[in-house]
Amino acid sequence: MDDHPLVRDGLRARLDSVPHLRVTGEAGNAAEALALAADEANPPDLVLMDVGMAGMSGIQLAARFHERFPGIRVLMLSMHDNIEYVTQAVRAGASGYVLKDSPSTEIIQAIDAVLAGKTFFSAGIAARMIQARSMQTPLERLTPRELEILDALAEGLSSKQIAQQHGLSVRTVETHRLNLKRKLDIDGQAELIKFAVEHRRT
Repeated sequence: MDDHPLVRDGLRARLDSVPHLRVTGEAGNAAEALALAADEANPPDLVLMDVGMAGMSGIQLAARFHERFPGIRVLMLSMHDNIEYVTQAVRAGASGYVLKDSPSTEIIQAIDAVLAGKTFFSAGIAARMIQARSMQTPLERLTPRELEILDALAEGLSSKQIAQQHGLSVRTVETHRLNLKRKLDIDGQAELIKFAVEHRRT
């Protein structure tokens, strides 16, 4: 999504030319994007999202997506190579960050990587991200919603109980649990709960 129609038209034309990709919709603002994501008949697997938008920023919207639709991957597209923006985007739940002036082949490569469950950053950003990540504690890699889920696991709550407590679906909670294991490099549920108890914030 992008609030500039010409940018959206250009991206759509390029992506429509890729046989294995299908554009299911486009949005010019947060409300339109959230409405498209909520369409159960045609949900997207990935959202290509601009960082700079009027009203709600792309980073704020990425956090909203991660909270409401954790199964939808978010790839940020930006003209800014500021590492702080990149860090904020990752904290918000984005799986990648690509610069707008990147070749279209790199954008498609990024989409494929993120759809495959990997992360992707433009070459100039990747090295700085590795350095920044090495300075983070495991908890600093988690989004606010993931931290809430982790605290609930430490309390011994089931996915159903967590869903009721936070107004989420059980499926959404299960997706958050999978994301937690991926980010924390943890294999099993028992190890995840052990980590939650050891790092309980309250």
